[in-house]
Amino acid sequence: MSDLTTRLRAQALAEGFSDFGVCKPDAVPETAARLKTFVDAGRHGQMGWMAERMGWRGSPSALWPEAKSIVMLAENYGPDHDPLDVLAHKDRAAISVYAQNRDYHDVVKKRLKRVGRWLIEQDPKAEIKVFVDTAPVMEKPLAQAAGLGWQGKHTNLVSREIGSWFFLGAIFTTVELETSDAEVDHCGSCRKCLDVCPTGAFPAPYQLDARRCISYLTIEHHGPVDEELRVGMGNRIYGCDDCLAVCPWNKFAERAAEVKYHGRPELMGAKLADLAVLDDAGFRTLFSGSPIKRIGRNRFVRNVCYAIGNSEDQGLVAVAQALVEDEDATVADAARWAVERLNG
Repeated sequence: MSDLTTRLRAQALAEGFSDFGVCKPDAVPETAARLKTFVDAGRHGQMGWMAERMGWRGSPSALWPEAKSIVMLAENYGPDHDPLDVLAHKDRAAISVYAQNRDYHDVVKKRLKRVGRWLIEQDPKAEIKVFVDTAPVMEKPLAQAAGLGWQGKHTNLVSREIGSWFFLGAIFTTVELETSDAEVDHCGSCRKCLDVCPTGAFPAPYQLDARRCISYLTIEHHGPVDEELRVGMGNRIYGCDDCLAVCPWNKFAERAAEVKYHGRPELMGAKLADLAVLDDAGFRTLFSGSPIKRIGRNRFVRNVCYAIGNSEDQGLVAVAQALVEDEDATVADAARWAVERLNG
């Protein structure tokens, strides 16, 4: 590894990143065709931005032609508990581990910018652009090319060093850096992630149909969720960790060192009854600084109503009944469904 790349890696790890790798912008030319197949099949659902920016998303060089290297960084957010335990407590809310505290976009981007500034200090002619999940960048294939892990059968990235619980950040730069060896697939014959999915979101290994994925349904999908999928959502009201949590490679996972990723007690197994009564102001207050805030009160309470309908708890009938005339038609629909489910 070149001296600059070695020092950059040390700087990134000193800033708190869990892993580091480098690839070229043209390292994954096959992703453009894969993305087109995914979109053409309609598997992106309501995520129209995927179709609108396919040209940039499928080719980092199209996004920024001057880029010579892409630095991929992993940020561990591992929990200190089994995130599937809450699924057995049907009157409680299951919130994805990554969303139980601060918004990772803000935390990771600040860290990326510090690493990028360090690189510019070493080479004042250098230019950089940093990305965290909000730009048309296919982070997972690039991260595999940079050696951080491989895309498992659930299409998420898996690492032999840190398991499944990590965010990805990217630094595009005009600096020529030494590239890392790409990671290879280590899933073998395991299919735990495929078999655990409660809504059948994987048509085949290494393929995802977002329209059936609970993470998509609870976060990206607006309007009523198809009734056939509501039961499978269980008490998952924001995201889903099932396919990540069952991965055997998590034997190497550790709790996040960053305290901003440690679960807030009030969001870990919160009572559905308490969340259902949130108005817009209460929602914004509870989820200030949280990634959950982006979906808004109405979509959030819609998800809570589906969970109430799946709770088998007669004590929650009155909670749902109070929402059947909600000003938001989708919330009202979800509340009526919940009442009908609980009443048999």
